[in-house]
Amino acid sequence: MMTTEENDLLCRVEGDAPMGQLMRRHWIPACLSEEVVEPDGKPVRVRLLGEDLVVFRDTDGRLGVLDEYCPHRRASLVYGRNEECGLRCLYHGWKFDVEGNVLEMTSEPPESGFTQKVKHKAYPAHEHGGFIWTHMGPPETMRPFEPPAFAPTADTQVSILKVQVHANWAQITEGQIDSAHSSSLHSSDMVPARVDSAKATNQNWLRPSTDRAPRYQSERTSYGFRYAAIRRPILNANTHDYIRTTVYVAPFTSLIPPNNIHNVTTVLAPRDDENTYFYFIAWNGPDKQGVTTEEWRKFNHTQVGIDLDHEYRNRRTRENDYEQNRDAMKLGNFTGVKGIPNQDIAMWESMGPISDRTKERVGASDSAVVEFRRLMVEAARQMRAGGPTIGTTEPHIPHVRIASFEGVVPKTVDWRTLGAAEEAAPTAKQERVA
Repeated sequence: MMTTEENDLLCRVEGDAPMGQLMRRHWIPACLSEEVVEPDGKPVRVRLLGEDLVVFRDTDGRLGVLDEYCPHRRASLVYGRNEECGLRCLYHGWKFDVEGNVLEMTSEPPESGFTQKVKHKAYPAHEHGGFIWTHMGPPETMRPFEPPAFAPTADTQVSILKVQVHANWAQITEGQIDSAHSSSLHSSDMVPARVDSAKATNQNWLRPSTDRAPRYQSERTSYGFRYAAIRRPILNANTHDYIRTTVYVAPFTSLIPPNNIHNVTTVLAPRDDENTYFYFIAWNGPDKQGVTTEEWRKFNHTQVGIDLDHEYRNRRTRENDYEQNRDAMKLGNFTGVKGIPNQDIAMWESMGPISDRTKERVGASDSAVVEFRRLMVEAARQMRAGGPTIGTTEPHIPHVRIASFEGVVPKTVDWRTLGAAEEAAPTAKQERVA
């Protein structure tokens, strides 16, 4: 059980909140590359960490991330003209480049010199892995952009779905690192089968275990933590374990155990205290063929124009009970909700915008969630005290060398060696949490 103070430290990201300040020291996804493909195209409204921003691609293809509101009279730049290497406010014609410099003030006399006296708020932008990333912290805290684990190279096939979720970032992250819930919530989509490892089909994902109560072990790292969910496999249960390792790369990324077709990752971008951009990612690898973006979104029932509107808002909402089909439930579907992400979203949003963790009764199956909370509350307190930011300390492990794992292995195998052979030796305590 958490205290109210701990819950606020974990969840609040706006203004001077320590967690939000921590997040500002990392590159955060602002939007999808596909939202700003066209030079001089339509600007995109984005909200991050309680700030309203506008993202645009200028005539030369450069990316800008600016305060949404014009510094003149605070009209929205989302409606501005994107032309001739700048974004022009419709109200009085002030024009800004991607760095926030004022290029023109058509409403001001040239001799006033006012153009040189105004600088609009702008954040750095970097494009990689299907995202436009930005850094919202003090300039002196900005480190060079590092390719994430899901896009180690520019030609990695990355398929991303995006949904706006009316829930705090922490309860979504807890869903990503909670291996136990998949055996219940997703049981109609993640089906036990006599296979040697997780398999993906067009209809569902197969897994080699019927065990609903895994044992957990975790290990802290310099970037966050890893944990293993250890289950009895269907085959060779006396001599083997079914291991699923999940990796949390603070503060935004969770590497989910893969299947035979693609790797799986989630990335979060908190819009504010109560809302989050949720990105669910399938990506290929040396031994995985991957899946196309449209196949990925169709499988997960998150297609824009069908399941989502063009602002990535879900048509399945709390108000319409997420279009839950009770007749399908009677026929054997566990949730009656289509799509793995939609099942999760129904649970996250049903907790309220910020879950009251002071009223919870957590058990052994929540040990990874408890470890996440301890880790990030400590990190927020460290940030508040002026200490180093989690994920920025040495020894640094390149994100492209971090990986999750799933598979049936002999009981003699140490799970810490699985999926992380290229990582450095553990840099923090190893802790059994269940």
